[in-house]
Amino acid sequence: MTLSRQEFQQLVSRAIASLPRRVVKRLNNVEVVVKDRPTHEELAMAGTDPAQTLFGLYTGIPLTERSTSYGMVLPDKITLYQRSIEEGCRTKREIQEQIRTTLLHEIGHHFGLSEDDLEEAGYR
Repeated sequence: MTLSRQEFQQLVSRAIASLPRRVVKRLNNVEVVVKDRPTHEELAMAGTDPAQTLFGLYTGIPLTERSTSYGMVLPDKITLYQRSIEEGCRTKREIQEQIRTTLLHEIGHHFGLSEDDLEEAGYR
């Protein structure tokens, strides 16, 4: 199923709005963006083989690695890959669920969780 960018962005906005307030408060200096597909560089950053699918990517300094000198830095970024998510889903509802799952996964990285931690929590 393919959505317009506007429709996809609306689903992302709904996913963000559904997050608990205490989580949203911890997303200071974090930008959520949508791109069609990951670049080769982004796949490499994620440690993902080009033949695999990447739904999202967190880039930045996790909260657990920040010190008192943290400041005056560009925002961390959570990138959601629209076409990758759409290709992995059959319905708009599945797309919405995958957006939320991917968003939570990337927020987990922002909070300092590893891939193993996220897999154990069901956000792989």
